[in-house]
Formats: sequence, C-alpha cells, structure tokens
Amino acid sequence: MNTQAVDLLLKSHYLGIVGLSPDAHKDSYRVGAYLQAQGYHIVPIYPKTDTPILGQAVFATLQEAQHAQPLDGVIIFRKSEAILPLAQEFLNLTPLPQFFWMQLGITNAQAQELLQAHGVVVVQNHCALIEHRKTQG
Repeated sequence: MNTQAVDLLLKSHYLGIVGLSPDAHKDSYRVGAYLQAQGYHIVPIYPKTDTPILGQAVFATLQEAQHAQPLDGVIIFRKSEAILPLAQEFLNLTPLPQFFWMQLGITNAQAQELLQAHGVVVVQNHCALIEHRKTQG
C-alpha cells in the first residue's frame, strides 16, 4: 500500500466521494459514513440524485463539488472502464486535489500514468476504510 496516500488521507479534511450511493447497503455509503464518523467532511458526487447523502449536499460532477468546496482528495466508486474520463475531469480541477483513490476492484493503468505525470498520488484497488482502520491501532 502507498504510505504517502495513507498519510495524505489522514491529513485531509474534505473528501470528494465519486459514486457515493444513497443506499445504506452499498459499500460506498458504508465507507462514506465511516469516514464522516472519523471527522472528515464528505462531499458526495452522485449524478443520479440531488437529495442529500449522509446529510451533505450532492453534486453531479467533480467540477461542481470543487467549485463549492476545494477537495483535498477524491475516493472513487466507479467501474474501472469509467476511470480514465474521470481522471481527465480530475486534472481540470483548480486547485488540484492531492490524491485519486480507486477503491477495491478498481484499476486503470492509463489513468494512473496520466495522473502521476501531473504529480497526483494514485491508489488502485485499496479500500480507504480498511487502510484508515489500520492506522487506528
């Protein structure tokens, strides 16, 4: 696991979560709820609804979320084939968030290469909840 990414996660305050479902039975919701309980400000990015998720305003795109509140990092719950366009959108954010975290089962080598070329710390196929819990002893 990339320790730099975990360090950035631990130092973050505002986390965009792409694909944060309003369904409490989904992994994205459970991870978002956990991180929120740990003191993170969760910024849901979920274009299928405008109803608050975990009590937070929902945004349709990364651009909308970043405009409302600059993000420290982004955690991704999308299929691997959807990652490259998302990485390209991510690179247009100002200021640029420090990390792009793809959850368990999500990988995209082309997106990773593109993001790393721009100095973004990239995580693939790791769960932010699991990695955060490891730091809590």
